[in-house]
Amino acid sequence: MRYSPEHKQETHDRIVKKASVRLREKGAHGIGVADLMKEAGLTHGGFYAHFDSREALVIEAFGYAMDRSMEHWRKLAADTPPEKRLSTIIDGYLSALHRDNPGHGCSIPALGAEIARESPKTRKAFAGKLDQMIEMMTDYIPNMPRKAARKQAIATLATMMGTIVMSRIAGSGEMSDEILSAGREAVLGRAAAAKAPVKKTKVN
Repeated sequence: MRYSPEHKQETHDRIVKKASVRLREKGAHGIGVADLMKEAGLTHGGFYAHFDSREALVIEAFGYAMDRSMEHWRKLAADTPPEKRLSTIIDGYLSALHRDNPGHGCSIPALGAEIARESPKTRKAFAGKLDQMIEMMTDYIPNMPRKAARKQAIATLATMMGTIVMSRIAGSGEMSDEILSAGREAVLGRAAAAKAPVKKTKVN
């Protein structure tokens, strides 16, 4: 039976969407192609009609997950006054909800350590998406030259992502909540400093 190009694209998109969730939940090597295809309601044999390799699916699924994270940030920013955008994103990211739902959260805390061990092609694709995320965060840091704001964005994202990793290691109890709280305090303090107007020094 021959399917239309539209049907094939819909099927392809469904595989990518399902894979993006399962990979974040189970890890890049925690679930096989057969399981991923089963999740999408398809047979293992149909995989190569959509992807050249498992790596191709992994790259596309990671990209999809990171695009969804950035789209979520854009929606938050659109509904929030400019001066509160950064803190709103940070609060949502460093939350118990994000900690407890890796399959629907940011892919970097869920998969970053594994990606660092993947092929140069996979790392390059992931790094490209990471750079987009850094640029988006940079846009939300006011009162700074672009270069300084980007440096601040990298430090903020690194703290946010490391906080989520540590909080997941600790589980969902008191220690985990303590880690989330400390991470929020660290990055929100940094965000507050970034919002402060630049003082002009008088030249004698």
